Amino acid sequence: MVKLIHTLADHGDDVNCCAFSSSLLATCSLDKTIRLYFLSDFTELPHSPLKFHTYAVHCCCFSPSGHILASCSTDGTTVLWNTQNGQTLAVMEQPSGSPVRVCRFSPDSTWVVSGAADGTAVLWNAQSYKLHRCGSVKDGSLVSCAFSPDGNLFVTGSSCGDLTVWEDTMRCLHSEKAHDLGITCCDFSSQPVSGFELKYKSTLSGHSAPVLACAFSHNGQMLVSGSVDKSVIVYDINTENILHVLTQHTRYVTTCAFAPNILLLATGSMDKTVNIWQFDPETLCQASSTEYQLKLFTEDWSEDDVSTWLCAQDLKDLVGIFKMNNIDGRELLNLTKESLADDLKIGKIGERLCLCIGQYLFIRLWKRFSTLFISLHTQTNY
Repeated sequence: MVKLIHTLADHGDDVNCCAFSSSLLATCSLDKTIRLYFLSDFTELPHSPLKFHTYAVHCCCFSPSGHILASCSTDGTTVLWNTQNGQTLAVMEQPSGSPVRVCRFSPDSTWVVSGAADGTAVLWNAQSYKLHRCGSVKDGSLVSCAFSPDGNLFVTGSSCGDLTVWEDTMRCLHSEKAHDLGITCCDFSSQPVSGFELKYKSTLSGHSAPVLACAFSHNGQMLVSGSVDKSVIVYDINTENILHVLTQHTRYVTTCAFAPNILLLATGSMDKTVNIWQFDPETLCQASSTEYQLKLFTEDWSEDDVSTWLCAQDLKDLVGIFKMNNIDGRELLNLTKESLADDLKIGKIGERLCLCIGQYLFIRLWKRFSTLFISLHTQTNY
């Protein structure tokens, strides 16, 4: 269950972005301001709103520590703020003067990247506030950006639909057309993967109009998206099932973000409001790893349960050997071709057994959840 626990209505124009630290919520707007709120009671900080930008503020994000906030604007600047007193720490001007659409801190706070309407991406040193490297895409504006969890690379999305992967040297590692009508947002899951390959995984459906925002939960188990259809959809990443559809906003949903340490979601809209939603623990249980749940189920099998399953797989000749070696559900999941051959002295039939175990797990997942695809870092197509 998800319930609306608070609505912030302090901005005088469209809300463009919202972001959480461990104790604060930041929002920014077409009204040229950034606002800061305590998560404890959603009251505004004494030094809020933050005012410096001379045009619309498109994006805001916290440093990993939460002590610094970055904001960027049509005025061509990326500004760093001290969140404790609201003072500006640095004003970093895009070399071309182009409107800055997106900004992000690296996970180790070493870098801030800013992406602009002319397609340039600038990597700033977050300590010296000096320009480190600059790169650009061939076509379109840069409107989205996300660092990988280890900080070794980042991805930018353009209005022409290109996803581009960069190193911190601004060397382009990969670029490909991801969406026909442009990319509006991108995000990385916190779930670890070995190596990196930008490869299409799946498409999530549910919205009836363009998707403007997406964000992973911090445990990587949920994905939220906001759309021109005014709705917010929360997906279970493992199953791609829709967990919740939230329809409180009265205009386009432009931004969404999960809090890092508590079960909160913020959504912002062109209706000038930010809604705060609270999840109950049951939702997180729904979004826990389905394969893990299935393995837990099989791990609970007794030796007799394993024997029954072997008979159902037409492997009753193995029942005696398994009972002699006390093979229960946990042991069954840990069997390999090598252990079957070396420890249980089972030859060719062992290969068939391994195949049956794999097929069983696959079919259980298929029947229960209909799909095994997982979307890692792209938004819903439109």
